[in-house]
Amino acid sequence: MTPGTKTRVTAACALLLLAAGARDASAQHLPDLVTTDTLRVCGDPGNMPFSERKEDGFENKIAAIVADELKVKVRYYWLTQGPGFVRNTLGTGLCDIIIGSAFGSDLVQSTNPYYRSTYTLVTRKGEFTDVTGLDDQRLKGKRIGVIAGTPPVNRMGDLGLISGMKAYAPYQLDPARKHQTVSAEVIADLAEGAIDAAVLWGPAAGWLAKQSGKPLDVVPLLKEPDRPAMTYRIGMGVRLGEEDWKRQLNTILRKRRADIETVLRDFDVPLLDETENKLLQN
Repeated sequence: MTPGTKTRVTAACALLLLAAGARDASAQHLPDLVTTDTLRVCGDPGNMPFSERKEDGFENKIAAIVADELKVKVRYYWLTQGPGFVRNTLGTGLCDIIIGSAFGSDLVQSTNPYYRSTYTLVTRKGEFTDVTGLDDQRLKGKRIGVIAGTPPVNRMGDLGLISGMKAYAPYQLDPARKHQTVSAEVIADLAEGAIDAAVLWGPAAGWLAKQSGKPLDVVPLLKEPDRPAMTYRIGMGVRLGEEDWKRQLNTILRKRRADIETVLRDFDVPLLDETENKLLQN
């Protein structure tokens, strides 16, 4: 789930989620409605590199690690990510875990974060050598693609980069569109020369840049101010009130940390130190 796009939950929604997760403490080792041989995952069927129906995304592979540790099968409930995703997945009890959720989201109860990442600047290779921040004067007047409503938009406004900005509509569900996601559309426009640069969530940007067929530079934005936030911790989301289930997942995240990190690196996710804005070393 891309950070910066979540909305604040209403009291009614919070009560709904709490009710969906409320149950006798003795039954909390597995979520409500789960058979003992199934991990029910809430997923987007077309959101690479995160997830897709063929289970090729890195969140699919991390779900498989969790299921392996639980010794159960994975079953997906698919829904395109956008407004109402949490309410219509976890909130309805049709599935029991969201593999990637921004830590601290009001909509879910988060496990401990299992990675930390950042927004990135993506450019055609060699065109903006040594640009490491959005305040670089070489970006002034350039056509910069960004997804509307994400944190970089505010930062770009503060820096006077709005005049050249091309804001892409999030949750674009046009069946005629050429690309699976809005992020993929942004990268395609960059590769084709329609824009000069892009500012995208790093876990999407790294993999998409490699898939573009053109040499692109992906630079983690490590020097931006804390507000608006450009770095986020990502955990797993469960229903409010499912404390034992959350603790069980936290144990798995600790035990399988190395396996999960390997998956993330295989998909070119920029991994940050837990406390400092610097990349983790291999």
